[in-house]
Amino acid sequence: MLKLVYAPDPILKKECSPIPQVDDHHRELISEMYDVMYEANGVGLAAPQVGIDMRIFILDSGAREEEKKPLTMINPILISIEDDLTPYEEGCLSFPEHFAEIDRPDKLTIEYLDEKNEKQILSTDGFTSRIIQHELDHLNGILFVDHLSRLKRDVIIRKMKKFKKEQNTK
Repeated sequence: MLKLVYAPDPILKKECSPIPQVDDHHRELISEMYDVMYEANGVGLAAPQVGIDMRIFILDSGAREEEKKPLTMINPILISIEDDLTPYEEGCLSFPEHFAEIDRPDKLTIEYLDEKNEKQILSTDGFTSRIIQHELDHLNGILFVDHLSRLKRDVIIRKMKKFKKEQNTK
């Protein structure tokens, strides 16, 4: 079973490698990623967050609602993004119990492979757009705290080091 990787961990700062061909191994990995994400009450999860160097992320903007809306993106490429920024409080499964207001564009268009190895293009806005941007950042080694001031980022990283130390002593 896959386990969440908590910050600070070097894999979270690494730019992930693309997948040449989606196969059954990747589909099994994706299924396990959904299990981890739902278990942690998340709405998105990128492969490096479970210790895997692959350009895969999953999301479900309806994860906390009755109707699930799972979406898998493999080798995603941002096609376009609007310039106007909208603030929204974000959290991250790799930073449990830490939240911060982050400014991100509201609308984007993205190209990706689905689990059947078929190219897809999605234009979206709002919450789904925000999740995609957050998870795409993970694939590029960027964490949500990297969008904060150095002071705020350093405070959260110090708290995460303490959290990880406490987890290792349990």
